[in-house]
Amino acid sequence: MKRADRVGQIAKYLSIHHSSTISELGDQFAVSTMTIRRDLSVLEDRGVVRVFHGGVIYNGKPAGSLQSEPVDYSLLAAGSQHVEEKNRIGKRAASLIEPHDTVIIDTGSTTECVARAIPPSMPLTVLCYNLNILLQVSKLRNADLVFAGGYYHPETMLFESNEGIELIKRNRANKAFVAAAGIHSELGVTSLTHEGRTKRAIMTTAHTKILVADSSKFGGVFQAYFADLTDFDIVVTDSGIPEQYAEEVQRLGIELIVA
Repeated sequence: MKRADRVGQIAKYLSIHHSSTISELGDQFAVSTMTIRRDLSVLEDRGVVRVFHGGVIYNGKPAGSLQSEPVDYSLLAAGSQHVEEKNRIGKRAASLIEPHDTVIIDTGSTTECVARAIPPSMPLTVLCYNLNILLQVSKLRNADLVFAGGYYHPETMLFESNEGIELIKRNRANKAFVAAAGIHSELGVTSLTHEGRTKRAIMTTAHTKILVADSSKFGGVFQAYFADLTDFDIVVTDSGIPEQYAEEVQRLGIELIVA
């Protein structure tokens, strides 16, 4: 098959399936992954696809839970979705915190529920970089707070800067409570694009990494890859987690907590 024909067939395949791994495309078209990457670079230059860690997303209107980054994302709006599930997840995750722990609380509406559920008199140290998290943990009477500031992203309330990333990397934590926009068994744990750098930093600095996510996140893919499922020690979610993902988490030896 000529390259131009194969590129067209790849675009058609992705328009139907909406996403794929690089290796799957190689098997589908019986060529090497290097060839697939070259073909995808043509489609990416045309704006047809988005290529990222090990996979590709079609830029057309997505189906199911495999999706492109929403242009109108709002943390406030996200906080109004799956409210009961997120509150249960937050309370259960917060119960993992012990007195005198040093914890990192990631950006997100579910992690805000974690911050809100911390006992107000518990002595601990909290590192954060999000306005909504800061407002919650500032109410803790016996907490030492570390805030990594920088440029403010109003849609997610995240503060981001090179200096903030370095501050995170210089600190160490017993536990990090990490949120995600998408969790996929093959394409990894993903987030909104501007969050990825900060999330990758906290994954390197915490002893125990705890993924807190409601069940709607499983099977989803966003552009900014920051971790694999195997990078986490604990997953806290709700009872709606798809059976295949519950089995996958346990198969990988990760502790699964259903709130």
